[in-house]
Amino acid sequence: MAANFKVLSEDSQFQVELTQAGGKLVVTDFTSARCGPCQRIAPVFEEMARRFPNAIFLKIDVNQCPTTSASQGVTAAPTFIFFRNKTKLDSLQGADPEGLEARIRQHYGDGEGEEVEDSGVPGHIDLMPMINKAGCECLNESDDHPFTQALSSSGGYMESDTDEQLILYLSFSQAVKLHSMRIKGPSENGPKTLKLFINQPHTIDFDTAESANPVQELTLAPKDLDGELIPLKFVKLQNVMNLTIFFKDNQTGEETTQVSYLQIIGSPVQTTKMSDFKRVTGKKGESH
Repeated sequence: MAANFKVLSEDSQFQVELTQAGGKLVVTDFTSARCGPCQRIAPVFEEMARRFPNAIFLKIDVNQCPTTSASQGVTAAPTFIFFRNKTKLDSLQGADPEGLEARIRQHYGDGEGEEVEDSGVPGHIDLMPMINKAGCECLNESDDHPFTQALSSSGGYMESDTDEQLILYLSFSQAVKLHSMRIKGPSENGPKTLKLFINQPHTIDFDTAESANPVQELTLAPKDLDGELIPLKFVKLQNVMNLTIFFKDNQTGEETTQVSYLQIIGSPVQTTKMSDFKRVTGKKGESH
């Protein structure tokens, strides 16, 4: 049995495991010993734990943990629910091995095992694992200090190249809601004016960024660059597939702009997919 695979037999264990998982993806299998499809997919679920070592896999019997099952809205077994930082990301109902693997890959991130920061905002998470780095782009970034160095707090920084301006295009692996952000940078050449655009068909150029109306414009003070929570217009950022950040200038007019850390905080858009509720295996009356 993989070290990241656990079987829960009491309701009291659930919240403890979610808390201990921190920023790791948690995949839960709400199952039943009396459910045929549950038993058929059980070895697949355990194998997933071996294939995705940076996630936590919890097997939860709905009869042994009725309070947990009810609190998560489980009405049939098997039901798979995905969490990160104690926040529900997604769910999948039915014994569908291919569908299960696809959902795990969707929420797992790039698999590099980088530490996901706690958002510090109840009900929302650090969206870094949902950023598709292969689909991102940064205009005017330094070759030695690309944008990827600013997406974790482990060191390094993003820096502009020929002048103080940067355009960062972030693509998400699924639709998200944006709640807030944190930015860290030096007080001299940390960013000052930011213009935010969403759902652009491609990376905009600097002329367009200068002239177009953003969904939000931010003016940062030096104190904001210590990682203070910066609220966003949540009601206007409810279905975001990509985010463009135009760093227009920096605090003191220095030649280049530096960002040592950028955290985007929000939550995935919960969509109901009818295919999740179809009977994918077993006969009528077989699922719990």
